Amino acid sequence: MILRNVAVVAFGPRMSSMSNVTRGPLFEIARASSDMSEFRKVFSKAKHIAIITGAGVSAESGVPTFKGAEGRWRKWLSQDLATPEAFSRYPSRVWEFYHYRREVALSKKPNAAHLAIAECEARLRKQGRSVVVITQSIDDLHRQAGSKHVLKIHGSLTETRCVSCGHVDVTQKKQICAALEGKGSPDPDVADAQIPVEKLPRCKESDCRGLLRPNVVFFGETLDSHILTKVEKELDICDLCLVVGTSSIVYPAAMFGPQVASRGIPVAEFNLQTTPKTEYFMYHFSGPCGTTVPLALARHESEVM
Repeated sequence: MILRNVAVVAFGPRMSSMSNVTRGPLFEIARASSDMSEFRKVFSKAKHIAIITGAGVSAESGVPTFKGAEGRWRKWLSQDLATPEAFSRYPSRVWEFYHYRREVALSKKPNAAHLAIAECEARLRKQGRSVVVITQSIDDLHRQAGSKHVLKIHGSLTETRCVSCGHVDVTQKKQICAALEGKGSPDPDVADAQIPVEKLPRCKESDCRGLLRPNVVFFGETLDSHILTKVEKELDICDLCLVVGTSSIVYPAAMFGPQVASRGIPVAEFNLQTTPKTEYFMYHFSGPCGTTVPLALARHESEVM
């Protein structure tokens, strides 16, 4: 089982080793190949393809990663705002931050990588083959591109969850509530709006009116066990895995690819540069995902429609 005995605290400490991935006769470390023609032969025979995507794919559409140089909103680091404690103490500030993130994400369009993945899923479905997207991104770009089978392990900016009744709602509208209109500027000179909690987004379920929160996994929270169970099933049956636009340092997603590779399944990494997990994979393709992924997933000459 892929996720057995693995801590699933989102964005927790980066693990320096992987207890479930061993180096030995069953899993030899070799230099990753960049031979696209060889990858394409493997792709042509795959029946169940798992595609793991990260912030790098979204970044090519202009969505900030909120890490490194982009990791500050006003004077706060994103990891200091995206926590249960921060939401409990400063719900107005955290909602401003996520309102800004929502507006940015909803203003972006899927790029060539998103579109190639969605087109591949639709095309292969007609051939009795499957593609599943397992994404760490919290934007809606895979869905906008047309992907149907998407597992969002870190939640979604387009969803809210009631802290009282737990109801999850989906909204594509930029404005969740009137009090947030025009709020959320990242300018460090802008003061907090200090919106009264009763005017923040509230649950619309009958007789509830509980406070809503973004339906995303905050730092320090555990991932949804139901989603992880689905992820595990997909990784157990896949016969080809792509790791696209992820730094492979955030767990548990960082070990999905290596765990698949440890079973002898071909894994291909698509990234601007190598990552801490590149050595575990059969293939590595450097460059923008919007360039490399469409080449990798294009219709193979052996496909019969």
